Amino acid sequence: MLEHANEDVGNIVLLEHVNLQVPDQGLATLFYMVGLGLTRDPYFNIGVRNMWANAGEQQFHLPIRPMQVLHGHIGMVVPNLESLKERLASVEEPLAKTKFSWSAQADHVAVTCPWGNRFHCFATGPNFGDMALGIPYVEFLIERERAAAIARFYEQVLAAPTTIDNSESGAVARVKIGRNQSLIFRESTEPRPDYDGHHIAIYVANFSRPYDFLKQ
Repeated sequence: MLEHANEDVGNIVLLEHVNLQVPDQGLATLFYMVGLGLTRDPYFNIGVRNMWANAGEQQFHLPIRPMQVLHGHIGMVVPNLESLKERLASVEEPLAKTKFSWSAQADHVAVTCPWGNRFHCFATGPNFGDMALGIPYVEFLIERERAAAIARFYEQVLAAPTTIDNSESGAVARVKIGRNQSLIFRESTEPRPDYDGHHIAIYVANFSRPYDFLKQ
């Protein structure tokens, strides 16, 4: 019974894209395409004011405007970490005067984009189901004592399964998306910047219920 329950999905069926404004499309191309190894969508937003970077079934939307920085980090699955390291090393020189950096950790490669967005890149494996390339999660850093309320919102409004893990460093709320994605809200004392307008896009199976609740 429990094994069958692991296949259940909630109302949020897909984390589809992360939207981050960037001020320079050339630097964005170096980072997302050459460094991370993503591909530019060949059909949509192919001008010089916006670009969509394909990451498996997910995308990064990168309109050219003042930079946006997500408070937390973005998880990524890539086919090969050694190839990723080689690509990242190849863009060190052209991105030297930006915030770009990378380092190999025990189980992932930590990467910072030219404007300060952070990524944790993992190799494919059982923790990510059959995902070979994509965005398995986005982790947001939140204020202390906020995780439980956030979990209740996703459960009650968006009908998404959630869990909460508690520790001395703070609680962590996890929101399940589809079969192998999640949103993570980690309590932290790290200073929280003002919200700058970055966003994520999710697909839901039942749209009318959360819409009716939120418009009340």
